[in-house]
Amino acid sequence: MTNGDGLVSSDSPSYGMIKTETQGRVALITLNRPKALNALCGELFHEINDALSRFDGDDSIGAVVLTGSERAFAAGADIKEMKDTEFIDNYKNNFLGHWVEQISRMRKPILAAVNGYALGGGCELAMMCDIIYAGEKAVFGQPEINLGTIPGAGGTQRLTRAVGKSKAMEMILTGTINLTASEAQTYGLVSAVFPPEKLIEETIKTAAKIASKGAVSVQMAKEAVNQAYELNLSSGLHFERRFFQATFGTKDQKEGMAAFSEKRKPNFVHK
Repeated sequence: MTNGDGLVSSDSPSYGMIKTETQGRVALITLNRPKALNALCGELFHEINDALSRFDGDDSIGAVVLTGSERAFAAGADIKEMKDTEFIDNYKNNFLGHWVEQISRMRKPILAAVNGYALGGGCELAMMCDIIYAGEKAVFGQPEINLGTIPGAGGTQRLTRAVGKSKAMEMILTGTINLTASEAQTYGLVSAVFPPEKLIEETIKTAAKIASKGAVSVQMAKEAVNQAYELNLSSGLHFERRFFQATFGTKDQKEGMAAFSEKRKPNFVHK
């Protein structure tokens, strides 16, 4: 079924906490727990992971957009679900581990479209994505310290890399100092800010541009950029150079350079 924005409901299984749609080579996943402000829970992440796995294996999809509602991207984790758990069970079951598994394995780019609150786990979920676009009223924060705990899905690591040690410390240790959308853009956490009603449209537009490129090169570029967080400079440059050389074994490299020489638009076949 197609709605007025050109989005088509996907053929994915019926989910209870998310909605999935497609537009061309772009998939859209919308968190759908409005009464809970999209609070993150185990079932919600199982659905997100399932949808991401399906889209990652679908050759007709080149990029994924993840969003919430205009009021809240995700206002944090579902405290009711976790408040009575114990350390031993959390450790044995690797609590929160499944939150990041599929996103970290995802080879295709994921763009977060953040409106409203992105707090705690919501901020961490956004930071798991490759690009973050924000609505003008978006708010980013890590308030876990107010609950007697700390971020557990990447907040202390990804936020520090994005905004620097001092700002990350201030946000995480006070639990009350948040970033507005414009501040998040200034710090480099967010790539662009749009009016709330334009956010999803603009995010899909960028996702479609990415998805129109050669899929192999896009995935290689994503992996190479992510390695910049894991490797020293010398190893990272070596990794990049090997991937660059590897692109010359693809049909899209031959087509892209031929199209440039012939002054025409390339027709990538994602091989």
